[in-house]
Amino acid sequence: MTDEALIREARKGDDQAFKEIVRRYEPKVAATVIGMMGGGPEAEDVGQEVFVRFYTRLDHFQGASALGTYLTRIAINLSLNALKKRKRRRSLFWEKSVEAYAVPSDNSVLPYDEKRAIVRQMLQRLSPEFRSVIVLRIMEGYSTRETAEILNIREGTVLSRLARGQRKMKTWLMPYYGDEYGCKRSRPVASVV
Repeated sequence: MTDEALIREARKGDDQAFKEIVRRYEPKVAATVIGMMGGGPEAEDVGQEVFVRFYTRLDHFQGASALGTYLTRIAINLSLNALKKRKRRRSLFWEKSVEAYAVPSDNSVLPYDEKRAIVRQMLQRLSPEFRSVIVLRIMEGYSTRETAEILNIREGTVLSRLARGQRKMKTWLMPYYGDEYGCKRSRPVASVV
């Protein structure tokens, strides 16, 4: 069944149609929210709120953009709101801070899981405007145009924020990865996320 047909049925009150929408798009929404906020209960709450918000405003969805893009836009907006609240109440309870990871000597190699954790921690250090672009462009694979539409900014701004965000990440990751991110043809940050 197409997204359009599912939306039509969900508007008529068909709970199974809405459950199918959630099943199809939950991984995309979760990846966006976790990319923006990190993991944990707060991110789970935001992920659930995306679908609650969509359900309560189902009649407002006009189909001007793809359903996945629309849900991603809601996920980004709710994540940004949650990050603002988090910043105001700044908790002392972080999962594992970057400082807890020892910078490896030249001869040692970090396990893949530790690399992922470090990259995710560094991603959380970025300001939300840079993080949102990296999450959408690199991690979620949206085009520059789609990212601009989701964030309601110009394409040039997307490119600028992407470049600046990647430069910051590269600088922060150098002590952990060395030249792995130092050459011109380095892998994108998301390749280990």
